[in-house]
Amino acid sequence: MRTIALYDYATLSEADRAALLRRTEDDLSDYIAKVTPVIEEVRQNGDEAIAKFVKQFDKAEIDPQNILATEAEFDAAFDALDDEFIDVLRYAADNIKRFHEMQKPEDIWWTEIRPGVKVGERATPIESCALYSPRGKGSFPSVTLMTAIPAVVAGVKTPVILTPPGPDGEIDPATLVAARIAGVELVGRAGGPLAVAAAAFGTASIPKCLKIEGPGSPWFVAAKHVLADKISSRLPAGPSEVVVLADNTVSPRLAALDILIESEHGADSSGFLVTWDRAFAEEAARLIPEFYPHMSAERVDYASAVLAGPRGGIVLTESPEQAYQFINDYAPEHCQILSKEAETHLPHITNASEVLLGEYAAGSLANYMMGPNCVLPTSGAAHIHSPLGVMDFMKLSSVGMVTKEGFAEMGPKTEIFARYEGFDAHANAVSDLRYEVMNEDTNK
Repeated sequence: MRTIALYDYATLSEADRAALLRRTEDDLSDYIAKVTPVIEEVRQNGDEAIAKFVKQFDKAEIDPQNILATEAEFDAAFDALDDEFIDVLRYAADNIKRFHEMQKPEDIWWTEIRPGVKVGERATPIESCALYSPRGKGSFPSVTLMTAIPAVVAGVKTPVILTPPGPDGEIDPATLVAARIAGVELVGRAGGPLAVAAAAFGTASIPKCLKIEGPGSPWFVAAKHVLADKISSRLPAGPSEVVVLADNTVSPRLAALDILIESEHGADSSGFLVTWDRAFAEEAARLIPEFYPHMSAERVDYASAVLAGPRGGIVLTESPEQAYQFINDYAPEHCQILSKEAETHLPHITNASEVLLGEYAAGSLANYMMGPNCVLPTSGAAHIHSPLGVMDFMKLSSVGMVTKEGFAEMGPKTEIFARYEGFDAHANAVSDLRYEVMNEDTNK
């Protein structure tokens, strides 16, 4: 049994503190070297290359003519799932849709910034987007809902879900059901770098897309780096990570229960329990293994590997302030505050993709049911990025309208500005020449 790592933060050197902030994806060079030839082959050979690499990577035989799910496969997926689970998917989808509909901006807004000068913004959806649903360490219909629903709410014309097939070559039935519930009918068999390359270049089956969104392995992230000039992807969403902040107003047993939520995703995940109470830290470390009998051997292996360090364990700080500083430096994907007074800690957490407050706000609820998106920036990207949302599938255009009255006030000032910068055509267009040209047109 692996020992839970316990770091006495005050005694750590600067180098050791920096080491705690490292993630699996900090160095993608090896992954990039390996995915580059795969990407090139998909570019050249399309569906044939996808079938070849699915066999190599996913150990599955698929027909290059059968990359996309058929109507019969969708129907069979509904038949394969229990009605109770389908109802749960619909319940989750409804919550997710309600949340993301609140994010959607007005189609257009205007304000009169000066008399006769109206300006505003117009929001329109992007034309196409690939939505990635990983499968390597399990299937994730939750991710399918979280990526597809905001894309549909935004009005994306061509959304396509890409996901690796199982060893039998089939798409996970829950992913197909989630796709249809969300309103997406294009679902293709392609995982990791294959998905990114297929979406970037297009194949006979998979449409070329402007963007790809969704979480994935370092292989997937590396492919996005390689193809950054071919297909957009706003946020890095890699292996799962969590920081649980706990004070002594709650049970250390609860903290032990919740630190396992994200830690069980995989050995490449990251998970830290942070507290300034030594007795609490030591008791939580003792209690974590007591939950292992309630988990599968595979999940225990993942979680225990993470919590043994160096990308996980328990961080003991000298004070709440030092705990806040660690969290803000780390900028976690998930941050859970376990406290009977959780809201008192919230103002101090400025860098976290998601913050869950209180004893009942288990990370599981946020991952599946609450409504906010579970596709979140990882690897410290919460310093500058936000969760996936409707605006990731839309773009804004500035709009402006000027009357004769507005031009009379703004034109001369603009001419002065343009003359100063030396742009003659700019200046001419707002000078008396404009009135002359417009009068000429009127007199014709």
